[in-house]
Amino acid sequence: MTDPKIIDLIACPKMIISRQPAQGYRAGNFQNRCDLDLRAAAGEGEQFKVFIRQNTEFIENFSIGLRFQTDSRRLGLITLVRYNGPHGETSRASDGHYAQPHIHRITAQELASGSIQPQEKDREITDHYRSLEQALAVFFDDTRVINAGDHFPELRQGRLL
Repeated sequence: MTDPKIIDLIACPKMIISRQPAQGYRAGNFQNRCDLDLRAAAGEGEQFKVFIRQNTEFIENFSIGLRFQTDSRRLGLITLVRYNGPHGETSRASDGHYAQPHIHRITAQELASGSIQPQEKDREITDHYRSLEQALAVFFDDTRVINAGDHFPELRQGRLL
């Protein structure tokens, strides 16, 4: 898989075909969790999954990831991109990204090395979101999930401030 193919997979229009749970989140292991199954809106019918996780004690700590089901037996399901909130740590990285919202994207080089998820070295600190709800809106827009509002109606509401 090449970097342009990864970019194309992230950017292709997608539709949510199922959500677990159908509404809200399920709790477990100090996290609220939700999982989505997606399909490319056109083309080859590529299959995707989205995971949403939020720490129940430190709600700013969350992760939203887009995973792609490859045809490769070696790779299987790979995480293309992950939108994270701050993890509350300041000392683990010189750029301080653990204490800020940040985005990880997989690269062809990582896939070639055998990794199936973005590593810590490939990241972008962002100011496009501060909360899980804001991150979901940005994530669904960036990954072109065209029916997100049907499954997350709270994202349709405008902001007063």
